[in-house]
Amino acid sequence: MQDPALEMFSLFEMTPDLVCIAGKDGFFRHVNPAVLKKLGYSKEELFASPISSNIHPEDKEITAKTRAKLLEGKALINFQNRYFTKKGAIIWLEWTSIYIPDKELVFAIAKDVTKRKLAEKEIEAKYQKFKSLATHFKQSIEKDKKSLAIELHEELAQLASVVKMDIDMVSAYLPESEPNIKNRLDHALMASDLLINTIRRISFSISPDMIEDVGLNETIKWLCAEFSKLNSLPCQFDTAYNEVDLTHEIKLDFFRICQQALSNVMYHAEAANVYIGIKEVGNEIQLTITDNGKGFNIQEHVNSTGLTNMRERAASINSRLIIESEPGKGTKVTCIHSKKS
Repeated sequence: MQDPALEMFSLFEMTPDLVCIAGKDGFFRHVNPAVLKKLGYSKEELFASPISSNIHPEDKEITAKTRAKLLEGKALINFQNRYFTKKGAIIWLEWTSIYIPDKELVFAIAKDVTKRKLAEKEIEAKYQKFKSLATHFKQSIEKDKKSLAIELHEELAQLASVVKMDIDMVSAYLPESEPNIKNRLDHALMASDLLINTIRRISFSISPDMIEDVGLNETIKWLCAEFSKLNSLPCQFDTAYNEVDLTHEIKLDFFRICQQALSNVMYHAEAANVYIGIKEVGNEIQLTITDNGKGFNIQEHVNSTGLTNMRERAASINSRLIIESEPGKGTKVTCIHSKKS
């Protein structure tokens, strides 16, 4: 009586898919003509060597682990690996296999997905190219911002400080008999103090050098403190993650997302308090900005500048941005970054 596995195999003799039966020892037992045609070997050549001898070196380990699970009874579905043909070409095969324990045989069907994989690789290469360009432009913009911030802080702030000193000196030597003039000078002193602080605040918002000096956590703490001073509104910040898991680029984009979210709160939310948190959840680091303000209809503001800026920032670091809000129920902005990205 013919082996049932061989009977099953005979049904696939004419299929363009690659059909084979392999022994538990890792050698081919039977293959259909499509296998010989695709790999370019004769049946004798193919059966003389272990199947693994034609597998791409980078795929051998994962293939061996997957095969071990197959022999334990776990069906293999849509598993992809690379093989060398006799002429040295590399082809991608997608396997679906089952193990027949009582016969100690593996029955497998494979499709040649080389064209699809090459197309995917081409798309990935283009994506990486555009991503590199986007990163370059973003770094260039940040560099320009940093130069502007230095000019603001080092030049304008210093000039304002000199003006303040001059006003202070004039005020000190002004006779008591000139109260109107002295009042104006006192007013100018207050205005110059405000100008200096404003220049420093704008300088920081343009280029937060603190990230490089003290890290993201301390920088966001400072941002929260400044936000609270400006708006008389509590802003709490909590962390539960390891900052070393984030690159400087990711830290900067997390900071920019916080900036934009707080700006939205300041101008639109009418909130009573704000919460910022960064925590590690599994293999993800999540940045969350929550307020208890008036909320909004997301569909009506989906293309607003503020939300678009945050989405683009998140996308540039392969992160997901989730915005949750309803009228009267506040707003929650979450940026989720996978540490494997």
